[in-house]
Amino acid sequence: MKKSKKYLEASKKVEKGKLYTKEEAIALVKETAVASFDSSVEVALRLNLDTKKADQQLRGAVVLPNGTGKTKRVLVIAKGEAAKAAQEAGADYVGDVDLLEKIEKENWFEFDTMIATPDMMPALGKIGKILGPKGLMPNPKTGTVTMDTKTAVEDVKKGRVEYRTDSYGNVHALIGKVSFANEKLLENLNTFVSLIIKSKPAVVKGKYILNISVSSTMGPGVKIDTNSFDN
Repeated sequence: MKKSKKYLEASKKVEKGKLYTKEEAIALVKETAVASFDSSVEVALRLNLDTKKADQQLRGAVVLPNGTGKTKRVLVIAKGEAAKAAQEAGADYVGDVDLLEKIEKENWFEFDTMIATPDMMPALGKIGKILGPKGLMPNPKTGTVTMDTKTAVEDVKKGRVEYRTDSYGNVHALIGKVSFANEKLLENLNTFVSLIIKSKPAVVKGKYILNISVSSTMGPGVKIDTNSFDN
């Protein structure tokens, strides 16, 4: 893929092979943002995990202190009180089998996150083939299968990010926008990395975090010295 002139100029500011402190890295990501829009800032961690083993797969969610800068549209599949609570908490769409049929028949995906109560999971299972590949299937590990629809909706709206390891042991997450103040991006970065450190499986021996980098949409990656964090 041919890199743009802007990208090539931006990447010159990042020293190859250099590990930056997290403060330097955040400043550099903002300086090297090449997109004409307010780009997202993402963190990627490569972890020493054998994800073929179930006890070394990480999956979860965290509410970032300063949000992600992106407003997510939330769909809640629930009945009765749980449906009412979701509506009051500001869910964009609330329903049960009617909305599942709409997804199946009309290929309707006007939402970013789906939350469901446990009793609705059998009905959701029927369209798992449609939701699964899009990463929209609710899961108890990420707090999207719950009776407490109020908290779940509020968390997503506040800036909750989900994460899971890929087959290579990488995890990544959105930590904000280039327009965020450095301190806010740092706070979000610290929150996410410290959660990953805390989630270290007991079976992992030796170095756990192999490398950490941050980047903006279409901008170059900036590697952070893992000693910047307490792991």
